[in-house]
Amino acid sequence: MISPLAYVDPSAKLGQNVTVHPFAYIDADVEIGDNCEIMPYTSIIRGTRMGSGNKIYNGSIIGADPQDFRWKGEKSYCIIGNDNTIREKVLINRSIREGEATVIGNGICIMADSHIGHDANIADHCVIGNRATLAGNTTVGECSILSSGVILHEGSRLGPWTLIKGGCRIAGNVPPYVIMAHNPAVYFGVNAVVLRKGRFSDEEIDDVAKVYRHIYQSGTSVFNALKRIESDVPQSKVRDNIIDFVRGSNLKIVAVPREFE
Repeated sequence: MISPLAYVDPSAKLGQNVTVHPFAYIDADVEIGDNCEIMPYTSIIRGTRMGSGNKIYNGSIIGADPQDFRWKGEKSYCIIGNDNTIREKVLINRSIREGEATVIGNGICIMADSHIGHDANIADHCVIGNRATLAGNTTVGECSILSSGVILHEGSRLGPWTLIKGGCRIAGNVPPYVIMAHNPAVYFGVNAVVLRKGRFSDEEIDDVAKVYRHIYQSGTSVFNALKRIESDVPQSKVRDNIIDFVRGSNLKIVAVPREFE
């Protein structure tokens, strides 16, 4: 159903069973998959590619022009996956780079008044809380939760299964499976409750806790902590995921005191 009070550009491509409510705006060069619902006063801007089963609530702007002075009109994209819920007044910017995209995965809930900057990449099954702000070139790993008012600074990277508590400001790399809180951000523990809901075993969660005792609580450098982890913690997928993330971040991770970097 497309309301006669909505504007849909003739070149836009809409799938089957798409509902466009009154006063919605669908720009040219937009593709919307099957079974999506576009609520009133929502704008879907050129360069947006949307999968199926998405619901976009009132007043959101998807695929907006980048808010970055480096963008000079390059043709870029905003790619939205499947089965996402994007609540009221969410703003998502396109990439600033020719042919590249801001990417939102599948099964994600982005709550009201949040802003997703250019070239952000949010993996599947994440929750982005009310008024969260993600600057450009940020990355959020799968099954992560950003509570209300979280700020991710430019280029920040979150590993999978992380929880960032309300109002926390992140400027850097947050390794997998942790909780971060406060300002400046501090290590708040292992994200055990959510990991159990994700069917991680007690043994895996124990291994995560052992790894982070070495990194955050042993009073040594990250380099030495990794050496100790490889000696003391049995090899496992979760252990190796953490080690690979930290090494891939050049040992620079959030909440490590500068003298231990």
